[in-house]
Amino acid sequence: METNQLILASASPRRRELLATLGVDFRIVVPEIDETPRPNEKPRAFAERMAEEKACAVDGAGIIIAADTIVVQNERILGKPSDAAQAREMLAALSGNMHEVVTSVCVKNAGRTVVFSVVTEVVFRTLTKAEIRNYVATGEPMDKAGAYAIQGGAAHMVRSINGSYTNVVGLPLCKLHEILISF
Repeated sequence: METNQLILASASPRRRELLATLGVDFRIVVPEIDETPRPNEKPRAFAERMAEEKACAVDGAGIIIAADTIVVQNERILGKPSDAAQAREMLAALSGNMHEVVTSVCVKNAGRTVVFSVVTEVVFRTLTKAEIRNYVATGEPMDKAGAYAIQGGAAHMVRSINGSYTNVVGLPLCKLHEILISF
């Protein structure tokens, strides 16, 4: 195995697709960690800890890339919904409001570890109850932070973003590429 091999520590198909756009070869190793926030842990600190713990949970020679994406509204983390009712609640809270998408990334090899976060502001247009209900019924929100996929069925719900689009999808490619070059 080459020491410069890239390892993506993620089960996310979106991260796999995004990393592939850089034209680099990589393999996937899915880390298994507890993703429970600590009491009074700030959202960004939580995401950075998750990214670093995911990277450290993966064995392998090379450069390991791990990430964690969270949706934050009023300092509250909106994770992956546990059921359809919670997905509807999250989308209702996001409706007509601004929130932040924070993706924290850990890039590490045997001699160096870099952890960084990218924050993108997202504004949803006002959604009707029927729109929320119909979107949740597709099942798409169930494995997404904040109960939506900007690259999928929620694209029409987003009025604007301020920052990195790929960050909202799950991997801030511009910043990640800069860090990978430094490795």
